[in-house]
Formats: sequence, C-alpha cells, structure tokens
Amino acid sequence: MRRRRSRLAVAVGVVALIAAAPPARASDGPPRPNAAAWLLVDTADGTRLAAHSPNRQRSIASTTKLMTAFLALRELSPGEKVTAPAYHPGFGESLMGLKKGEVVTVHDLLYGLLLPSGNDAAVALADAVSGSVPDFVRRMNQAAHRLGLEDTHYANPIGLDAPGNFSTAADLLTLTQKLRRDPVFREIVNTPDKAVTSGSRTIRLENTNALLHRFGWVNGVKTGHTIEAGNVLVTSGTQKGVTLLSVMLGAPSEAVRDAGSLALLNYGFSRYRRVTPVTVRERFGSTALSYRDERLPLVAGRRVSFVSRKGQDVETRVVRERAEVSSAERGDRLGLALVTLDGETQARVPLVAAHSVGGPTLLDKVDSALPGSRTDLWLLVGAAVALLAALAILIGLAISRRSDAR
Repeated sequence: MRRRRSRLAVAVGVVALIAAAPPARASDGPPRPNAAAWLLVDTADGTRLAAHSPNRQRSIASTTKLMTAFLALRELSPGEKVTAPAYHPGFGESLMGLKKGEVVTVHDLLYGLLLPSGNDAAVALADAVSGSVPDFVRRMNQAAHRLGLEDTHYANPIGLDAPGNFSTAADLLTLTQKLRRDPVFREIVNTPDKAVTSGSRTIRLENTNALLHRFGWVNGVKTGHTIEAGNVLVTSGTQKGVTLLSVMLGAPSEAVRDAGSLALLNYGFSRYRRVTPVTVRERFGSTALSYRDERLPLVAGRRVSFVSRKGQDVETRVVRERAEVSSAERGDRLGLALVTLDGETQARVPLVAAHSVGGPTLLDKVDSALPGSRTDLWLLVGAAVALLAALAILIGLAISRRSDAR
C-alpha cells in the first residue's frame, strides 16, 4: 500500500518523469519498461499496441480495489449512507482516515477508496455490500468469473499480499474497461483531489496517481504498491479523440513505474494521425444525362476527417448514384459514398451535382432517337439540304425552259 504524498513530492517526481520518458516518434518501436508485465490497448477496438507477459499472474496490490469499486457501484447507490466499521491498519497502510461509527456516503467512500487508496474505505464498502469481508471476497471471485477474468483471484478487498490475491495485466485491463463505462467511476478516478465531509469534520483526499496531477490528458485510474507486487499502475489517457489504457505490473519503484507508463502512452499516441479521406467538392463518379452523351460529375457534399492508427486501412467508395437525370441544380443529391476504417463505416458522404444542367433540347431527343453520332446526324442533314437545293435548281431550270418555249 502507499502513504499519501504531498503535492511537492508529486511535482518533483513528475519533473523526473518528463526527463525519463520523452515523447515517442511514430517510427520508434514500443518501449520496454523495467517491469514484470505491461500492456497498452486502444479502448475503442481492443487493439494491443504493446505488451509483455500480459497473462502472467502476479500480486496486484491496490489495483485489487478496482473490483471492490465494481461491486460497490453495482450494489450500492451513491447517496446511500454507511457506518464505518473499526479498522486496525498495519504499519504504512494507506487510509481514507475514517473513524469507527462515522457515517459516510457511498459516493465519498468511493473517493476515499480510489484517490488515496484507503484500506479503511475498502472494508467499509465490503461490509456495506455483503455484511462481512469474507462474504464480499466470495462475491469478488464470483464477479471475476462472470466477467471472464480467468487468471484472477481475490483474497481480500484491499490488495494486501496473500497467496490467493492475484491477477494479470490483461484481466486488469478488461475490468478497467468495464468500470470506465460508468460515468461516476470515470469522474472519480479523474479527480486530482477532493474534500469530503463527515459530520462536522472535513477529510481531504489526494489522488496518488502522479501522472494525473501533471498531464491534463491523463484521466485515471489506479495505483498500487506492496512488497510482493512491487509498483503497479493502471493508467488511462485521451488525446486526439483516442483513449488508451495501460497496465504496469511489478516495477521496481514509483518513478520507474510512472515513467514506463508515460512512455507506453506516448508511444501509443504517436501512432495516431488525423486523415482527411474526402474534401469538399472532391469528384466521385458521375451520372448520365438523358438524351445526351455527356455525364454530370458528382462531387462530395462535405469534408470527412478523423483520427486513424498507423496501418489501418482507410477506404472511400461510391455505393449509390443516380443512373440518369434529365436536369439538375448544382448541389442536388444524386449519390452516396461511404468512408470506412478497417471495414467499419466512419462517414456517409452525400454526392451532389457539380454544376447545374438544363433539360434536353428537341435536337438532343432527335439525335438520341437516330442511330449514329451527332456528327452523322449533321452529315445527313447537310446531304438532305444539298439534295433539296439541287431539286430546287432543276425545277427552276425546267420552268425557265417552258417559259422560253412559249
């Protein structure tokens, strides 16, 4: 477990982190933190961006409290009041600071559980959910089974070192993703510090996640430390509309753990870029014009831009267009294009007339009705005119000769 640290200590530690973990370049390979296991995942599609021994079972220290929070959020209402039981901490345990008999809301207990990693808050929530710690632990293991956490087992709601208290980076990540669906959980783990009231006194809680204090894009989630587990950190961060989740197990120190987590996240975000597969009025296909050999160009009615990961396939294809129109105004919708990312639709783009075009003329219709091209038609018309002119001349000569004969 961890003692509460001061803000000065947090600031000093983070300065060291920045020097230890410079931003990664997209061309760099994934970092290799000094830890027993780690995992980095894109929460949107579950893609693993970096991993080392993600299924290795290890002691997980206070990240055990993620399951405690999961059951409390599921079984208790935030406004429900809980009477704190007696708790006798060992040396150096992290605490919320509850007193026996104190009445506290579930909402405030969750802050005490997840910010300073209060062991007393964990026991209070366990009693509130199940009536006793042993029964709560049984329910923790049942929940792990239901969630498919096959390499996870719990021996207490706190994370104290015990033979039956272990998990893996992969299972911790799965559980955290489930928790992040809850807006209350997301708000709590993204809080740097919090003051809660209990009776006439105020309890000040500080988040033990140093990265959260320094980087605005870090938004969770939980630290941990014991002798057996080493230093543990589950971290989430959001940049460019992308949320990444990292898990670090068994680092030799807090500084190494935090620097390794930051390096993983920086590497992950370096693999994303904004792409613009469609620009406004970019040409896509065309539509036939009735009675004419011409075609009306179709252009994109809007711009499409989004973030994609290096190596993902971005494709734009026309899925529908009017086979033929007789007239159109500029901007009339005549088709549709789909933009996909790895086969998943990202945008539906209207295809519109590039310019206005009037209806067909009589000559267009005549031309269309006759075989051959318009050039052939003009040759035919010319020949007919010439023939008529020759006939007119012959008739004129015949009339003239008849007049002379009289």
